[in-house]
Amino acid sequence: MRIVHIITRLIVGGAQENTLLSCEGQHAAGHEVTLMTGPSLGPEGTLMERAVAGGYQVEVLPTMRRSILPGRDFLTYRALVSRLRQLQLDIVHTHSSKAGIIGRWAARRAGVGGVVHTIHGLAFTASTSRGVNAFYKFLERRAAPISDRIVCVADAMRDQSLAARIGQAAQYVTVYSGMETASFLNPPVARDVTRAALGLKPEHVAIGTIARLFHLKGHDDLLSLAPALCAMFPHLRFLWVGDGLLRSDFESRITRMGLQDRFILTGLVSPQRVPELASAMDILVHPSRREGLARALPQGALAGCPVVTYDVDGNREGLIDQTTGFLIPPFDLQKLSAAVEVLMRDASMRQRMGESGRAFAVGRFDARVMVAGLEKVYTDVLARRMK
Repeated sequence: MRIVHIITRLIVGGAQENTLLSCEGQHAAGHEVTLMTGPSLGPEGTLMERAVAGGYQVEVLPTMRRSILPGRDFLTYRALVSRLRQLQLDIVHTHSSKAGIIGRWAARRAGVGGVVHTIHGLAFTASTSRGVNAFYKFLERRAAPISDRIVCVADAMRDQSLAARIGQAAQYVTVYSGMETASFLNPPVARDVTRAALGLKPEHVAIGTIARLFHLKGHDDLLSLAPALCAMFPHLRFLWVGDGLLRSDFESRITRMGLQDRFILTGLVSPQRVPELASAMDILVHPSRREGLARALPQGALAGCPVVTYDVDGNREGLIDQTTGFLIPPFDLQKLSAAVEVLMRDASMRQRMGESGRAFAVGRFDARVMVAGLEKVYTDVLARRMK
């Protein structure tokens, strides 16, 4: 098949890693794959080097941006229509809301055989502005009918979209976001070596977080709980993997609380380092307020950590509550703290949940499972088109 993937930008993030793994897996299977993306702007890092090394075609659209910019967006649309016509494609697969809206309309105008869109997170719930959310909801409703299939990374994405009257139930299919599991199961650097490099001693219990230091990722909630938890558990350490716009604000708050010795902020790291850093953790806590299905959950589970997260969006599909971790009512700081306290006190529970979580994550989130699922989606779309 001749396949094009379109994504807004290749920052270091879950949707982007998902897309690259899809491109790599499909290229390895013998398909003709092209990835189109905008420039990777901002402090979140870039995956462009990995994309270029993947063996498939990578094309940058200079006008593509995450923000709504009508002038640039129209230029992006025109450029996509022209290029998609040249490539004579079987499938256009768009990712995320901005590229998904422009890319689907461009694919329709270019007469592409099959149009597939993946929802990694719901844009119409992302903003604190009702007007912005309503605008995205309107755009998604208009784009849904021209989608042959809408892929969700969790059933919750389908349910919320249908509740918002976006598309029809028959259009939706869930394909869980895949990842390279081998490096988490057997990290390239031994746990003891990584912990020592981070300044973690054998007696320290590391509560890890893997997320951009950005709004709605939940770091504020952890900072609110940190003084009481640190007073309760002298050996507690927080290990935050990631960087972002709020780093200086968080560092200032940590300093004001006098907890500099309790927090380790790695800053921006390459995705290749995440497995070794996850292996240094004892508990993975992900208190994000908005997700599709947080990749941090299976990443922590694959590293053998029990996971704790809010019951938002698709997160309940990333763990087994009470077996591989704890699912907390949204934004309930008291219950979030209680779950952390239980795990801090019980090393045998941490080990038991970690082992169960590892087995669960391998079966659901391996990249090969995802690539096979997408292959079936594409095949079904083209078969229906030929009838």
